[in-house]
This record gives sequence, structure tokens and C-alpha cells, in this order.
Amino acid sequence: GPHKEGCTYTALSEVAKALNNEGIETEIFWVGVKPISGCIACYKCFENGKCVFNDVVNEFAEKAKEADGFIFGTPVHYAAASGALTSFMDRLFYSTFSNPEIFRLKPAAAVISARRAGTTATFEQINKYFTMTQMPVISSRYWNMVHGASPDDVRKDEEGMQIMRILGKNMAYYL
Repeated sequence: GPHKEGCTYTALSEVAKALNNEGIETEIFWVGVKPISGCIACYKCFENGKCVFNDVVNEFAEKAKEADGFIFGTPVHYAAASGALTSFMDRLFYSTFSNPEIFRLKPAAAVISARRAGTTATFEQINKYFTMTQMPVISSRYWNMVHGASPDDVRKDEEGMQIMRILGKNMAYYL
């Protein structure tokens, strides 16, 4: 999300706490607020093993090589993932076709944050990246989403926070 410690971060932090309680080390990687170009289909990633734009996408791809699992979070913007995350995911997952082992068979989950609506469409959008890359999709007891216009609102979303904790426990089980 555009706010470093906003609603999406609040949800991801709850998942991270649950993972930490299960003995799993976590890192929250913030994409930031600098513009992220979408994929331009130049295919240089197939030659170079990384995206031609040397930015946060390549930085994350290097970290991803060492990670055992992933949880990607996004706020809802117009019933879809944020533009920044969409560009990030498009380039990240396309460029890893040249090195599919970065993500293949590593468990993944999507966490969606919204004031009110658009969460299920966004949840479906993000999960498609995982299934295209042979990643097991980890679930909770309900869709992995929280609701609120501020971090305090999200913390008051008792059901959403419970879903985040269960997601963390479920991810720990697979890891």
C-alpha cells in the first residue's frame, strides 16, 4: 500500500506475528511509493535473468530466491489491486519465467485490505499469479481480507484479524 504502516501493513503484521509465534522468521517488504513501470514485453528478462528496469522488482526477486513462502498484500483501488502492486507483480512473475524455481512450489497467500468492497475481485486477481507459477495457495477460514479506512479500524475488525492469525498458522504448517 502507499502508506508504509497503513491498513495493509496492519493486516500483514498480524500474519507475521502468528508466523513468528510458530517459529517462522518474517520480513515485510514494502514496495514503496516510487512509480513502478509495467512490463513492456521486451523479453530481456529471458536473456538477463532479471527485469531490464533495475528497481524494487529486481531487489525483491533477489530476496525471493532465499524465501520459503510468500504473502502478498494490497489495498483495494477501484475493485482491484493497487496499480503499483499490479505493475510489480506483472514484472516480477513474468521475469521469473526465466528462472521458475524462484516461486515454483513455494506456498503463497494474498492479503487484501479495503475500506468496504472490492476485496473478492482483488483476492482472485492476486491468487492468479500463484497458480500460474505452480505455487500452493494457502487459505484461512475465510477469504484473506480485512476492512477499515485506517489501521485502527483494521485492528477493530475482529473477524479480519482472526483470519490473519489463522492464515499465519496455516502458512506455518506448510512451511
